[in-house]
Amino acid sequence: MTPSAPVPAATGTVTTDVPSRLDRLPWSRWHWMIVIGLGTVWILDGLEVTTVGNIASRLSEDGSGLSISSAQVTGVAAALYVAGACAGALFFGWLTDRYGRKKLFMVTLVVYLGATAMTALSFDAWWFFTFRFLTGFGIGGEYAAINSAIDELIPAKFRGRVDLIINGSYWLGAVGGALLSIVMLNTDIFPKDLGWRLTFALGVVLGLVVLLVRRHVPESPRWQFIHGRGEEADELVTSVERDIEREKGRPLPRAEGEITIEQRKSIGFGLIARTVFRSYPKRAVLGLSLFIGQAFLYNAITFGFGAILTTFYDVPSGGTGYYFAVIAAGNFIGPLLLGKLFDTVGRRVMISSTYLLSGVLLFGTAWLFDRGSLSAVTLTACWCVVLFFASAGASSAYLTVSEIFPMETRAMAIAFFYALGTAAGGISGPLVFADLTSSGVVGDTVLAFQVGAGLMCAAGLVAVFLAVNAEGRSLEDIATPLSVSSGASGASGATGRSGTPNPMI
Repeated sequence: MTPSAPVPAATGTVTTDVPSRLDRLPWSRWHWMIVIGLGTVWILDGLEVTTVGNIASRLSEDGSGLSISSAQVTGVAAALYVAGACAGALFFGWLTDRYGRKKLFMVTLVVYLGATAMTALSFDAWWFFTFRFLTGFGIGGEYAAINSAIDELIPAKFRGRVDLIINGSYWLGAVGGALLSIVMLNTDIFPKDLGWRLTFALGVVLGLVVLLVRRHVPESPRWQFIHGRGEEADELVTSVERDIEREKGRPLPRAEGEITIEQRKSIGFGLIARTVFRSYPKRAVLGLSLFIGQAFLYNAITFGFGAILTTFYDVPSGGTGYYFAVIAAGNFIGPLLLGKLFDTVGRRVMISSTYLLSGVLLFGTAWLFDRGSLSAVTLTACWCVVLFFASAGASSAYLTVSEIFPMETRAMAIAFFYALGTAAGGISGPLVFADLTSSGVVGDTVLAFQVGAGLMCAAGLVAVFLAVNAEGRSLEDIATPLSVSSGASGASGATGRSGTPNPMI
């Protein structure tokens, strides 16, 4: 198998088959390395967020070493964490499109690790709030840098399930965080002022391991050939092909499809904004709807679950971790079992159905809760079923905005929709839902559930009409790169099809 090297068509213009070569690769050890190096950070994010939610009651107790209330931890600190994530996504998303995926997914992890370590040293509420914001700042950058890298490195036929499972791995960390908090809250093992600090310190240790693995994850060849590094892109893909041929013991099939682009060093923010909102208005509405819907549904449940269990069912604060571990397990199993269907049944059917099903089921849960028909166990079971579908839907929001816009805007598009949707649901959500779910009034908690369910259903209806059938298609086929040469007829992706898709859908 002899790959074709990029052929210069003119100064600053290159014709390459790198995208089609990447998309026709079989699954290999190289792809597992990408998944492990990039995907494991979501486990840390889940560990971080869940632990904070579960130790909120301990932080507010006398002797914790902090003068802070439980409502401040689950309300103010949670909102600051999300605000930091929104800001970090926008800031690092812009840098990711400009300077590359690899540089930024290394930098953002370092920011996250440093801020988490400083959180463990908190001595006052303002310090805790500050470094919760900065921890979120690093995590937000991770969302932009990592999702763009994953989708550009994973073959088209596997992209949907891999993206969903990686984003869903957040909930593996949530399971760990829930169980870890049980140990850390046990004063027979750790003093009140030490257990929660060691929890954050453990997150730092695990993050350092991820950092070591991530050093071996390469830059995106798609980013390289657009930014004047076509030879590096070709050399990288050639080395990967040789390794996979040795692993599989057979030559790879010939790649079909080339693309001619005008190389450029950077893309202006104005051009990115015009592309997303003027050239792809329906896709912009879709992305925004998906992110707002999932943010409100999750905040309606997860930010208040502990208060609901302790207030209405007298569950001890030290025991809520067991219940959340069950919820988190359902969240991970959803993308794990349903992910393949996003590549086979298709994006439109699966995105809309997971959003609508989770919304309808949460409405049903609210009705049963209002009637007094649920116990702590059965309410947790209802949440588990709701989030089984919601988790797959929420993960597909990241997949959607990553693949339906041109390559040059990918990280910034992820950042923008994550920031806007999460700001709407993730900042206002904790502030509103924390009061509703901790008030002790059944009707308030029912209202919180109904708000989350209604917005999730609305997003599902938007997906019915606007979702893009991106399954199995090359990224360049779904949205033609902005850098495509004006002299070229269009992008020819891994499927061998050519032409420019309608940007208005």
